[in-house]
Amino acid sequence: MSLADDLANKLAAKVIAHVEKTGDEDIIKIMSQSLGDSSQTLQEAFITSIRVQRAAIRADRQLKARIAEMERDAVAPAAAQVPEGDA
Repeated sequence: MSLADDLANKLAAKVIAHVEKTGDEDIIKIMSQSLGDSSQTLQEAFITSIRVQRAAIRADRQLKARIAEMERDAVAPAAAQVPEGDA
């Protein structure tokens, strides 16, 4: 991994954390513009990192929701079964 990728990944992680905490989506454009003014390479790496990290976050949340759903579905039928002696 290049220096630009390393720096972009770290910065993107901080920006994403800020966005999730505050809802400030504009910071992504602001940071991208600032980086592009100095280094197009770093700007492109930053934008790519934002997209990749956000995709990974969405996928992780979707997986957790699916696991929770499957666990609920597995518990619900077991709880609904009535023992034969009680029927």
